[in-house]
Parts: sequence; C-alpha cells; structure tokens
Amino acid sequence: MTTRASRSARNWLTGFGTVAAAGLGCVAYGAFIERNWFTIRRESLNILPAGAPAFRILHLSDIHLNLGQRKKTEWLQGLAELKPDLVVNTGDNLTHPQAIDPLLSALEPLMQFPGVFVPGSNDYYAPRLNNPAVYLRGPSKLPLKRQPARLDTERMHAGFGAHGWVNLTNRNQSLVLKGIRFDFSGVDDPHLKRERYAGWPQGAVDQEDSPHLKVAVAHAPYQRVLDHFTEDGADLLLAGHTHGGQLCIPGYGAIVSNCDLPTWRAKGLNDWESGGRTTPVNVSGGIGTSRFAPVRFACRPEAVMLELRARSSNT
Repeated sequence: MTTRASRSARNWLTGFGTVAAAGLGCVAYGAFIERNWFTIRRESLNILPAGAPAFRILHLSDIHLNLGQRKKTEWLQGLAELKPDLVVNTGDNLTHPQAIDPLLSALEPLMQFPGVFVPGSNDYYAPRLNNPAVYLRGPSKLPLKRQPARLDTERMHAGFGAHGWVNLTNRNQSLVLKGIRFDFSGVDDPHLKRERYAGWPQGAVDQEDSPHLKVAVAHAPYQRVLDHFTEDGADLLLAGHTHGGQLCIPGYGAIVSNCDLPTWRAKGLNDWESGGRTTPVNVSGGIGTSRFAPVRFACRPEAVMLELRARSSNT
C-alpha cells in the first residue's frame, strides 16, 4: 500500500531528477554546442569625417585559444574573407602557455590587413582553476599568495608586430587608412590596473582642424577608463573582457560583467556619457573562454564587424 509520505518522496525525487537532468543538458549544450557556435555581430555608426568612404573594423577580443581548438582556429582563419579595412584586437588571446604558435597561425590570414592591439590579463598570466562562484561576488583578482604562470607576452606581441600590427599598450599612434586619419590611444589592461594614458598623437599645429577620427582601445571596460576617454574626446571606444557575461539568462542577459560595468552593457554597442560628452562604446562578447570554464550559455562567441560611415555634411 502506497502511503502519502512515499508518494511525496517519489514526486520530490522525480522533480529533482528532472531539474538535475535539465541542468546537465544546459551544461552539455553550453560546453559542446554554444561555445563553438561562432557568430559575427554587425554594427554601423555614422562617425567618419564628412565625405569619407565607408570603413570596416573587425573587432576581435578574448580569443582564449587553447591547444587543439580546430573549430575556433578554422573560424578565425575564415574571417579574412570579410576583408576588413582594420583589425582591432582587444586582448586575452591565450588560455594555455603553449598556444602562442597556434594563435599566430590562426590569426595569420587576418594579419595581412592593418591592425592594432592591446593586451588583457590572460596575455600576461595563464588562467588558474577557481571556484566559479567567486565571479558572483565581483571582478576576478590575481591570487595574492601564489602568482600564476607568466606567459611569453613579448613573443606573442612580436609575432603581431612582425605582420605590421601596431602595439597600443599605453601608447598612441596615427594611421592613415583609405585616406582617413585615425588617431589611436590605447592602454594596458585596466583589470590589472596597468593603464597609463598616453593622450592622442601630436602632429601638426592645426591637426585638430583636419578630418580625423579618435579611437580608444582597451581590454577591460572599467568605468574610470570609459570616463577618461569620453572626456578626452574619443569618437569611438573598443573593449572586451566581459565575455558578454558568458553564462546568461535568456530574456534577461548577463549576470556579471567581471568589472564595474553595468551588466546590461556587458555586450553590444552603447553610448557612454561623461563630463558632458558622449562616446559610442563597443564591448565585444568575446570569442573564447578560460580552459577551466569551457562553457557559454545564451551568449554566443562573437567577432564584431563595425561599419563606419561618414557623418552628415551638416553635422
């Protein structure tokens, strides 16, 4: 004879089993399907000087290349078919100390195009296994007692530079591309508090009067960095780091941004206001994950193609 207590216990176990199965299914989907379901997000902005031709920026971030990632490597190599006018790499390229050569091979077709780059923390240090719950308490931090393994950042940067990509680590530089003068200013990783502002390139006395575009580049979009560049007159700011939240709630979005950026800004193109100025900021949702958390949910890995067009002549 079945008692009320046994029926209740059986119903509870059935419900628990259903929830557990659904949870495992979500993890399996995120680990084996979505993290390799690469996409290209396309955005457009009318910010170029009047009369300038259209210009396309391919924004890459948080590749986190590991050994043996064939699908990611082939997808990265295939991005060269987009024929961007400029590639901007906002850091965190690695997730394994031995992945530098595979990374350079994966990016080699894209390095045939002009490019600029800044580093992220995982270009300096190899990731370590952490309790994922710590990310719910605030931005991640380097361990105090034992420093993680250093990566050969210099060799990776030398590989980029050998193909002509410009290192913007706490540096500025002007480039003329398709007849448009771009003034770049970049910083080292704000997540490690290594940013030092270099200002904008200095040239002719009347350079502010000639058509140009000021582009700021950073890895982690901390508010202090967005404030600085916005108040300093940037026309566009590109960053990554957040992974778009990586594990998101469908219909809601990111739970964390791993910095002080509001979670609703963890991915996408938004305007940032500070000091009476406004700057469009593109935060990439990133391409990869740490090798210790190889899962994405409701947050597909992405590269971003920004189509820049001229402002109206009466703007």
